[in-house]
Amino acid sequence: MIRTKTLAGPLVVALLLAACSSGEPETTATAKGTVNIDIHGWAGYEAQAAVLAYLLEHELGYKVNKRPMKEDESWKDFESGKVDVIVESWGHNDWKKEYIEEKKVALSAGLTGNKGVIGWYVPEWMAKKYPDITDYRNLNKYARLFRTEKTGNAGQVLDGDPTFVTNDEAIVKNLGLNYQVVYSGSEAALIKAAQAATKNRTPLLMYFYEPQWLFAKIKLVKVALPAYAVGCDDEPAKVACDYPPYLLDKIVSKRFAETGGPAYELVRNFNWTNDDQNTVASDMINEKLSAEEAARRWVEENKIVWKDWIPR
Repeated sequence: MIRTKTLAGPLVVALLLAACSSGEPETTATAKGTVNIDIHGWAGYEAQAAVLAYLLEHELGYKVNKRPMKEDESWKDFESGKVDVIVESWGHNDWKKEYIEEKKVALSAGLTGNKGVIGWYVPEWMAKKYPDITDYRNLNKYARLFRTEKTGNAGQVLDGDPTFVTNDEAIVKNLGLNYQVVYSGSEAALIKAAQAATKNRTPLLMYFYEPQWLFAKIKLVKVALPAYAVGCDDEPAKVACDYPPYLLDKIVSKRFAETGGPAYELVRNFNWTNDDQNTVASDMINEKLSAEEAARRWVEENKIVWKDWIPR
């Protein structure tokens, strides 16, 4: 601490105040802090992260770091503190048990409002030409249509990224289907395959999901697998049923929940629909908007939806 003589005190104080105020002002974002959001590999997730980031930055004054990561790596980083928010989680009861219940480094921040569906799909033209193809019991009859160089005499079930939630290898084996799962590697590859199969009328049996903007552009028909029943997917190697309905939720680090203040409150309050997510994702993909531009458009047009998310 600097001591001054009594007579010089007011002058020195004034000079010190002037010096402190003469530099660059501290930004609101710096004052509020930083939120670390991981970005996973599908457009709907990125759309949701973009809207959350936009509101955190422009309504609450936080800085947001967005880091592309695989899902499993994100969950591991709840321990290291490198991630604050996973904006959309599809089940993952095994990871929830490990990181939420056992290690206690993460917790659910509530539902996103999105209703998730995972399943097998064929292009609409196939369902019209072969009306019984959408019943799994008839798939072996059509296996020859789906053969590829990678599968030989077996039909192909095209999956996405192998880290996505999938039981497909077990389903194929346990239902006695003459098919082989092939991983395309990404959501983008699945979409490209679906578009090509629709345009060129080539056979395709694929793993896919909702919410997903593509359903507004092309028609896909879901294959009926054995109906899901509670517990039918408890043992991964024995799964022989369809996927459950998913109520998607947000996962945050325990530290962020305890110290994140208004940022955590916004994440917890966030709740929208499949249509909302698809609108933003479609703008990013089809309108070629950046994630921030698509988020800004949605925010400007939907204040009635998000205004109550903002902490008072």
